[in-house]
Amino acid sequence: MMRHFLDLSDAGGDAVAAMINDAQDRKGARADWPKGQPDSDAPLAGHVLGMIFEKNSTRTRVSFDIAMRQLGGSALILDSGTSQLGRGESIADTARVLSRMVDAIMIRTDDHEKALEMARHASVPVINGLTDRSHPCQIVADLLTVIEHGKELPGLELAWLGDGNNVLHSVLEAAALMKFNVRIGTPKGYEPEVEFVEMARAAGSIVTLTNDAEEAIAGADVVVTDTWVSMGQDHAREKLAAMAPFQVSQRLMSGAKPDAKFLHCLPAHVGDEVTEEVFEGPQSVVFDEAENRIHAQKSVLLWCFDKI
Repeated sequence: MMRHFLDLSDAGGDAVAAMINDAQDRKGARADWPKGQPDSDAPLAGHVLGMIFEKNSTRTRVSFDIAMRQLGGSALILDSGTSQLGRGESIADTARVLSRMVDAIMIRTDDHEKALEMARHASVPVINGLTDRSHPCQIVADLLTVIEHGKELPGLELAWLGDGNNVLHSVLEAAALMKFNVRIGTPKGYEPEVEFVEMARAAGSIVTLTNDAEEAIAGADVVVTDTWVSMGQDHAREKLAAMAPFQVSQRLMSGAKPDAKFLHCLPAHVGDEVTEEVFEGPQSVVFDEAENRIHAQKSVLLWCFDKI
């Protein structure tokens, strides 16, 4: 059976835990190595990852490329401006062609249905590098970062402040799989999709929905936010005004546990969703989180190739 990674539930809790363990081991074994040097076992030697970008990217683009190099393989990039996708070739035909030419496909796009269609027609693994519905690869990196900083996932209290977006959907899916709780502070009208909340609750996670930022952050082990205006959205004044009370400030962070960590998937708009004091402060682990995208992608890739 083909191992696609379109959402965390495609793998399941045991597999996600195995990915994190593998990522820790491989990261530890590479201390002080050049970034492009392959791992000693080079488990994907000879393999090629085709990467499709319909949205701009820094961390996803670089981390998947370096991940493939460290695993002994290689990667190539397609975008809509320089491929036939931009001239109307279908996702289905693209999937079937690329399946003859590469060993796996990563797609970063706007509509989640495009990733699903790619997976339906591909005969190689398909990985969701981001869609409007979810961002599972980011959350594997986030979980790795949380564990590295001394937090255990079962029973973890995670606070989310701001927009109920695709990243939060994957956080809720992770909560269902890894048995932690989520306090969600959003303005009215910006809550996450109900199905993700219900999924987490059905799995035993305590999910709190509130329009009060202080209530959401109280006693949290981890505080997470994201940009308020996502790629492709208009820079709406109304939305920014609604989000303002949910800016992660030092005053708000003081309501979390003293050893709480701050996460942000980046890019950040410092001064909007987070203050510079928090972003650059001692509780912030955002650049550890960014680096961990490499190690997380490696383990996702290995899972897709049935090597984990």
